[in-house]
Amino acid sequence: MSLFVTFEGPEGSGKSTQTALLYEALQQQGIPTICTREPGGTTIGEQIRTILHDVKNVSMRPETEMLLYSAARAQLVGQVILPAMKRGEVIISDRYAASTVAYQGYGHGLDLKRLRVITGLATGELRPDLVICLDLDIETGLRRKLYDRQEGRGEWNRMDQLEIAFHRRVRQGYLEMAQEDPDHWLVIDATQPIGVIHSIVRQRVALLLEQSPRCRARSSRKRLERGHGDPWI
Repeated sequence: MSLFVTFEGPEGSGKSTQTALLYEALQQQGIPTICTREPGGTTIGEQIRTILHDVKNVSMRPETEMLLYSAARAQLVGQVILPAMKRGEVIISDRYAASTVAYQGYGHGLDLKRLRVITGLATGELRPDLVICLDLDIETGLRRKLYDRQEGRGEWNRMDQLEIAFHRRVRQGYLEMAQEDPDHWLVIDATQPIGVIHSIVRQRVALLLEQSPRCRARSSRKRLERGHGDPWI
């Protein structure tokens, strides 16, 4: 069966690490899996990523951010994710549509209803089966990123240098989205050891892999029955 898993969370929460660990674990089990990231994952997406993350682009408007992220996402879905789903593979993505809602919606204050429309257009309403939110306090996350930068690891991008209040709103947005859709969101305390977090992730993914291939259709119906037609709000 095809399974679509995304990792979300504030800066420095360990998304990239856990994405890589899950990918390696599934590969070792012989499960066909692809791993991608946002923005990026395609040639066009990586070019857009460079623009979005360039620390010199401090004058970029939130609306511009949102449209660029959505453009990269549309390319990723059409070029990478949908073909992998048709092949019955597991797709793991380091960030997806929830990031736009958290950062441009909660963080920058763009209208959430408009974001839903644009996100739906970019993704063709494609929703992840599981959103793993790695949660930790903002100060700790940014310290981690700064340390990695000093050690020559990772990147310090334009979003990282925004004010603390912005990042706190982003974190709150993630937690609110998770509370709205607990069946499809898994919030994990990201201050735990890497191995502990990985174990929690693997257990949840294993359960999903055991389910019927039609779990996506059932999940969509449950959302609509609860009145939550959108998976990210």
